[in-house]
Amino acid sequence: MITRVILFLGAAALTAAIVWAVGADTRGLVVVLAAMIGQPWTLVTLVDLYLGFFIAAVIIMAVERRVLIGAAWALPVFFIGNIWTAIWLIVRLTRIRQAF
Repeated sequence: MITRVILFLGAAALTAAIVWAVGADTRGLVVVLAAMIGQPWTLVTLVDLYLGFFIAAVIIMAVERRVLIGAAWALPVFFIGNIWTAIWLIVRLTRIRQAF
């Protein structure tokens, strides 16, 4: 139970940070990303982020019993990110514990 609460709090904190950033920066995401993309550490961070998404998607596909269900859970990770991964972990925590 405590693990689910921690995962929920993490997802909620990330959601709050995203909502805050959208309201705090009026330039818009495209303009900000265009300014950041020339920075080497931005590229490293994006590679790290999307490699993490890929790893999460692989784990989701490995745990889900049906390919279509796995794909339905895994594909949104690349768009919604770690919020979606946390939701999947909350939903599937019992199955994951049973697998190990």
